[in-house]
Amino acid sequence: MERIFVFLRSPAAATNVLLGATIIALILANSPAAPQYMSLVNLKMGPLTAVEWVNDALMAIFFLFVGLEVKRELVNGELNTNAKRVMPGVAAAFGVIVPALIYYLIAGDNPEYVRGWAIPTATDIAFAIGVITALGSRVPNSMKVFLTALAVIDDLIAIIVIAIFYAASINLMYLIAAAVVIGCLIYCNRQGYVRPLAYIILGAILWYFILRSGLHATMAGVILAMTIPVQGKIGHKVVRPMQHWEHVLSNWVSFLIVPIFAFFNAGVSLAGFSMSDLTNPVVLGVALGLILGKQIGILGAVFGMVKLGIAPMPAEANWKYIYGTSIVCGIGFTMSIFVSILAFAPGVTQEMAKGGVLIGSIISAVVGYIFLRIAGSNRKECHIGVYHNC
Repeated sequence: MERIFVFLRSPAAATNVLLGATIIALILANSPAAPQYMSLVNLKMGPLTAVEWVNDALMAIFFLFVGLEVKRELVNGELNTNAKRVMPGVAAAFGVIVPALIYYLIAGDNPEYVRGWAIPTATDIAFAIGVITALGSRVPNSMKVFLTALAVIDDLIAIIVIAIFYAASINLMYLIAAAVVIGCLIYCNRQGYVRPLAYIILGAILWYFILRSGLHATMAGVILAMTIPVQGKIGHKVVRPMQHWEHVLSNWVSFLIVPIFAFFNAGVSLAGFSMSDLTNPVVLGVALGLILGKQIGILGAVFGMVKLGIAPMPAEANWKYIYGTSIVCGIGFTMSIFVSILAFAPGVTQEMAKGGVLIGSIISAVVGYIFLRIAGSNRKECHIGVYHNC
């Protein structure tokens, strides 16, 4: 039992659980148990199927957690001043624009495929930080901070993209009802109400109204996160609800919600997949968008800012670390698969998009890890002398 607790507290634990869920899904989808696996995925549970409950309800909690992370970084974290936001903000923006452009150049001439342009623009913060963390002292801490800030901004951009470009037809009455609930949440915040019950009840109502409005239901999680108070008082006791919510949700999201999402969505059948499918515009656009687009966009943005004197190089970093980190940012996985579900209806094109995500993410993770491991191989010796000369 003690070994289990030690494992769960380790930095790579969440990444390993997520990877395990993905592998199990792939094995089941390509085994004699595939019909049973698909029956479970599409099992009708009330008004939604099992996979719809995962993607619309559980992922709303995931986005609540993401929203809390974004708010924390903006309020008192690595993004709490304009100076701190410049480099990761510009890098994240170009890390979205270049992959989208690569996808569009490869697949954009087909009207059926063009909706997938946002799939390779996302970075999976859990996987990416898991890779960097696994490298330990071989990578300077400033790069971990840079990656965290960049991934948080990347998530924020992904949220905006989903809200604007992947909304269904809007039902105005439900949208108005959602706006009223948001007003109630803001009122609770302004009045200094810090107990969780009101926010939970209003958040559940908001989720339902947004689900029915045509916006994606996960937006409810982000909106709720923005209304959770940073701190307040219960009697004479100072409490920090935002920090508490994030702490409570952390393990649930890392060890349950995201692995369940991977289990239900990463089961790509390879039965009809051939080598020629690797040149399918969607597979190629998504994979190359993640592998090449992320590193070109992020490295190019940082290079431009440093050379123009807009922002300094992160402490103890060099161009090898910047480049290696930009490769790791090509791990799209959770958010990219989620966008592929929104972009394409279930079927061949969606499966091709997921295949591209898996290919691009795996290559980015392996190449990024190897590159940074080699780049940081003499880092311990560098600590003895002057590191920036290494």
